[in-house]
Amino acid sequence: MYNVGKLTLKRGELFVIAGPCVIESEDIVFSTAEKLKEITEALNIPFIFKSSYDKANRSSIRSFRGPGLNRGLEILQKVRENFQIPVLSDIHCVREIDLAKEVLDIIQIPAFLCRQTDLLVEAAKTDKPINIKKGQFIAPLDVKNIIEKIRSTGNEKIIITERGTCFGYNNLVVDFRSLPTIRSMGVLVVFDATHSVQLPTAAGVCSSGERQFIPYLSRAAVACGVDGVFFEVHPEPEKALCDAANMIPLKDFKGLLETLIEIHTVAKKFY
Repeated sequence: MYNVGKLTLKRGELFVIAGPCVIESEDIVFSTAEKLKEITEALNIPFIFKSSYDKANRSSIRSFRGPGLNRGLEILQKVRENFQIPVLSDIHCVREIDLAKEVLDIIQIPAFLCRQTDLLVEAAKTDKPINIKKGQFIAPLDVKNIIEKIRSTGNEKIIITERGTCFGYNNLVVDFRSLPTIRSMGVLVVFDATHSVQLPTAAGVCSSGERQFIPYLSRAAVACGVDGVFFEVHPEPEKALCDAANMIPLKDFKGLLETLIEIHTVAKKFY
């Protein structure tokens, strides 16, 4: 059980992490956060807002990265204060931690950095919940080494997010055995429903994706037993500056979440 802002996250009680992939503008962030809060409050499901202040691992040097650390954290702080919701974003190096910890309720470690020992340890020392994206290049059982690095600091507030595994070129697959495998390690497990349908670098200078499979994979994950579901959501995904092909349209979010809550009500009896 972890306290996140005014929320309590605990095993067996589904929560949602959602928001635009990257901070494109204050207006998009605010309007999306407001609508997501409205939806999640109506459905009585704990909600953490996510958006990245910097996408440091974009495919191309020309790709949009976001407003950067200082401006991005300023916007996330406004979201936190204005809407009274917890916020989450990625960090990329140790020197970002001191500033990020003053704003973020959950610190996220990107998938490509999930084995970076110094980054994991220093983030864990903040004593905030740490959400680690499982790298698409590691096996579920290898996550125990990541967990051990966090626990070495005394921080037990660990979330592992599954986002698929590399399968050939420009493709990811989800092995649903990974969800109970990781959950058996005593941490909260989240399924990343939108990055799991990503086709990495398939568009040449950026990733592509297959958003039509988001409902199928997210329903299967909740049925398997997860503690949370992660969605990148945008008012107009086709115009998004990052991950356009694998974000879910904001207008479709409530209906999908209603379905997942129904599945969870049944599935939680069995895990």
